[in-house]
Amino acid sequence: MNDRRRFLTGAGAVAAASVSRVALAALPEPVIQTRPDTMPPLAPATGRPYDPVVTLNGWSLPWRMNNDIKEFHLVAEPVVREMATGFKAHLWGYNGQSPGPTIEVVEGDRVRIFVTNKLPEHTSVHWHGQRLPNGMDGVTGLTQPGIPPGKTFVYEFEARRPGTFMYHPHADEMTQMAMGMMGFWVTHPKARHPLIDKVDRDFVFLLSSYDIEPGAYTPRIMTMLDFNIWTFNSRVFPGIAPLNVRHGDKVRIRVGNLTMTNHPIHLHGHEFEVTGTDGGPVPKPARWPEVTTDIAVGQMRQIEFVADEEGDWALHCHKSHHTMNAMGHSVPTMIGVDQREVARQITKLVPDYMAMGERGMHEMAEMEMPLPENTIPMMTGEGPFGGVGMGGMFTVLKVRRDQAPGDYRDAPWFKHPPGTVAHEFTGQTPPASPAAAASPGHGAMPVQARPRKDVEVRVRKPGGGPAGGHSGGH
Repeated sequence: MNDRRRFLTGAGAVAAASVSRVALAALPEPVIQTRPDTMPPLAPATGRPYDPVVTLNGWSLPWRMNNDIKEFHLVAEPVVREMATGFKAHLWGYNGQSPGPTIEVVEGDRVRIFVTNKLPEHTSVHWHGQRLPNGMDGVTGLTQPGIPPGKTFVYEFEARRPGTFMYHPHADEMTQMAMGMMGFWVTHPKARHPLIDKVDRDFVFLLSSYDIEPGAYTPRIMTMLDFNIWTFNSRVFPGIAPLNVRHGDKVRIRVGNLTMTNHPIHLHGHEFEVTGTDGGPVPKPARWPEVTTDIAVGQMRQIEFVADEEGDWALHCHKSHHTMNAMGHSVPTMIGVDQREVARQITKLVPDYMAMGERGMHEMAEMEMPLPENTIPMMTGEGPFGGVGMGGMFTVLKVRRDQAPGDYRDAPWFKHPPGTVAHEFTGQTPPASPAAAASPGHGAMPVQARPRKDVEVRVRKPGGGPAGGHSGGH
């Protein structure tokens, strides 16, 4: 899981070039993780006890105790992140991954974080939402000099309040955050807290977005709005792991947003309460039931619920374009356009040509067409009833009675009890009831007596002028 042997030839070699042997001996060994799997919770072997979190498609960073100080080692470096099977991105991150590993501490811990820079430019680390000395806040030029390439800086402060936070650079952040430099930080309460309940499952993940053209590997960092890859922890469905829980578990999910837009995160089958933000726990009288919570840029939302409904329940962003993979922005709308004649002409020259979009975008997902190198279909995940009609920021909450406590292994698809799955109606459709007719005296005709009119569907032709009375491009 964690490759310590890379210490001698990888991040440790860079640190050795910038600090003395005595100082290097004082550094905690950097732990590197490159697998995109969800790793089991990291139970604390030293320091104060706490209930660890599970990072979706990620892991928590080990530490060492140096007297009474908890020491971590972050390595800022180029990484290769597998976003889904067959689709990899060249990003920047920490300790082999983007996002970087989750850092878990306990309220009152004295924390020391060594940051080694293996990037080609200077960097810093901002501890988003933390109360700390001003000189530890990580804003290049304002509170510290940038960490030059090949150098190691150290941050040290007390984890003063419990909560969920993030870390990211404040150094050329348009580049560095667009390249994936971010991570989660969880400060657990040191004692029972009146606003922080004990839970059975505690998940964390970050929302991030990228603009990676099909066939490319590196994100375009100048993009401001037209992103095409929307991710949970730099993974797209079906590469995003499910959240496996036991029926009756109290579940907490902590979601941070470091994209360029807001995301309404929606859970099927259950109601939840927003119990915390990056400002701290929400007072209980201020909580209310929800099924969707909007997470703005730079915010964290912590939701909690009891998983008391068995099944495979969707968890996703409710912006429809954010549940697509490799979304194009210049594709004309072809719904309702009869392309048969033009398709016949084109196939004389290109035998494998297919007209796309006539019945909507899902037909494109159904086609078994060769894809460009290093990309992924817009919708590609397979469920028990066929292709799942979403991708991107989408995963599944799997609630099972036979999931053992503390078992996070993926469960098979839910076996629905007989008679509980929507199915085709094969009986005779009854005629319209007279009671459905408009009431007399209002000038309306009964439903059965309304004359039928043929309806002409008129659409705007791609690339041409308006048709059907429409003007403009909307």
